[in-house]
Amino acid sequence: MKIIVFSDSHGRPEAMVNAIAAENPDMALYLGDGLRDLDSVREAYPELTIRAVRGNCDFGAFEAQSDEFVCSGRHIIMAHGHKYNVKYGYDAILNVACVSGADVLLFGHTHVPICKNMYGVLMANPGSIGYDGRYGVLYIENGDLIYEAKTL
Repeated sequence: MKIIVFSDSHGRPEAMVNAIAAENPDMALYLGDGLRDLDSVREAYPELTIRAVRGNCDFGAFEAQSDEFVCSGRHIIMAHGHKYNVKYGYDAILNVACVSGADVLLFGHTHVPICKNMYGVLMANPGSIGYDGRYGVLYIENGDLIYEAKTL
């Protein structure tokens, strides 16, 4: 399973469209701040499964602030991160992942890409696709997790 991970497009959907063209993923995850930009992505790739959460700049959006699901046998939690004050540390959001038994924790908000394995949780922030062309690719292969930070 190849999953492309985006956050913080802030009105620049073409970067997501271009990254999807380059990666040909099985699924896309969007971590907020530019939900309206997904209209262009859905138009360009109507068959692509997309899961999304809202960020602090997604005023009036109906999407949840976080999402939790199982994909290829791995428990994934995704959130924008503002609710957990990720600009000031990862303790609060990491606690949620650990308590729920998550394998993967994905968040945005800071525009700063990271990838760390903490307490058995793969924690990643793809950075800003809109401002810096940054995104992530999560591979789930035979139960193994591999995350790659990428830039257009």
